[in-house]
Amino acid sequence: MKVLSVASEMYPLIKTGGLADVTGALPHALQRQGVDMRVLLPGYPEVLETVERCGKARAMDLPLGAAQVERCNVDGVTVWVLDAPDLYDRPGGPYLDPEGRDHPDNWKRFALLAQAGARLAQEGGQGWRPDVVHGHDWQTGLVAAYLRAAGSDMPCVHTIHNIAFSGRYPAAIFPNLGLPEGFFGVDGVEFYGDVSFLKAGLVFADAITTVSPTYAEELTRPDFGHGFDGLLRARAQDFTGILNGIDTREWNPETDPLLERQYTVRSLGRRRVNRRSLYTAFALEDDRPLVSVVSRLTHQKGIDMVFEAADEIVAHGFNLIVLGTGEQEYEGLGLAAAGRHSGRIGVHIGYDEALAHRIQAGTDALLVPSRFEPCGLTQLCALRYGALPVVAPTGGLVDSVIDATPAAMARGVATGIHLRETSPAGIVAALDRLMAILNDRPCQLQMKRNAMNTDVSWETSAARYAALYAALTGNGDAPATADRRPSER
Repeated sequence: MKVLSVASEMYPLIKTGGLADVTGALPHALQRQGVDMRVLLPGYPEVLETVERCGKARAMDLPLGAAQVERCNVDGVTVWVLDAPDLYDRPGGPYLDPEGRDHPDNWKRFALLAQAGARLAQEGGQGWRPDVVHGHDWQTGLVAAYLRAAGSDMPCVHTIHNIAFSGRYPAAIFPNLGLPEGFFGVDGVEFYGDVSFLKAGLVFADAITTVSPTYAEELTRPDFGHGFDGLLRARAQDFTGILNGIDTREWNPETDPLLERQYTVRSLGRRRVNRRSLYTAFALEDDRPLVSVVSRLTHQKGIDMVFEAADEIVAHGFNLIVLGTGEQEYEGLGLAAAGRHSGRIGVHIGYDEALAHRIQAGTDALLVPSRFEPCGLTQLCALRYGALPVVAPTGGLVDSVIDATPAAMARGVATGIHLRETSPAGIVAALDRLMAILNDRPCQLQMKRNAMNTDVSWETSAARYAALYAALTGNGDAPATADRRPSER
């Protein structure tokens, strides 16, 4: 089975969030399922500076402009880099300029990526042609539309990583996309009078996936669906939630070179060395229980609630670490909280991959109070490293963390704590429950062992994707419409 993955970012070449982790890890996991997945990626400067070129560039004359496609190898995965300097070679990130504003021609940048994806899907390259195309998020939604406009019946999968980002642009851009006039309508790319790239993927792909079973159910409700809930209800037979995994080669406390001390589920005592290093790094005083947040500092992630609850968190006996970057308002609130509680709260503005590993290996608990969370990866890393996740009851957080209810505790299967309500008071109440667990050493150790023994790898989910690809090509049965949840059995 051969699959072309089209994405706007991919770890380790370019990353702004969890999308890159998924598109970087999934090809490796699929290799073990007998699937040859190759990736098409925009030629941002960071990508071109990093990749090892291993093939002759191919010229592409696309409707939106000329480009070169360079074939390269990234850690055993073939990546095609779309080199179009006028669109991708610029300061800032993949989506935003240095001032944090959307690049004004993002519609063109990602329509070109979609045109290149459709062309590669139809023609292949260097003796390789895919059986299936897999697009990710709004940036690649037009791939399926371009294939259908060309009369291709190439099977397409489209994955929603975060439906809050729909790639919505004024209707005035539609004539520039090179799609048939009839594609601008309720059964096409039109979305409340505008163009939505994400809607193109949801309408024209053969199968739609999202990144957890609970998020799939949430998206069919008006309060979560961002205007797409009716479409997703109508396509229920083609829509499934497959829980993400993490790259357990990158995230492995037994071999992680970024840690002060490596450890296993059988040597949890060694975590104390990593914990002490965090206290030193953040100048924290006293050996109080440590709660950490590793997150984008945005409203979605509930970071405002963390900072609103910060005084109470300290008053209830905890120290707090926050690592992340995001909205300026929240960065300021974090620094203010650290200023009020010197020695109790440490805040690092920015993202530091090595520090994220060290925090997971040393903190007692990881707080994830998201208002909505399609899957979440940070809580999966916490489970892997024996940090107890304290999570909001939404999306993939529900699907990956077993709440320490009386029944789960009696059966010895709990791996973390769910907030009873997603609010500052709910955070404090959940941390009070956490304190009781941390004060009961046998209970704490059992939960940490449960967490570390949880399967957070891509193996199960990769098998689900492989089955989906096989079903679309007539070589297997379609997967059921929900994926694994943490079992209390």
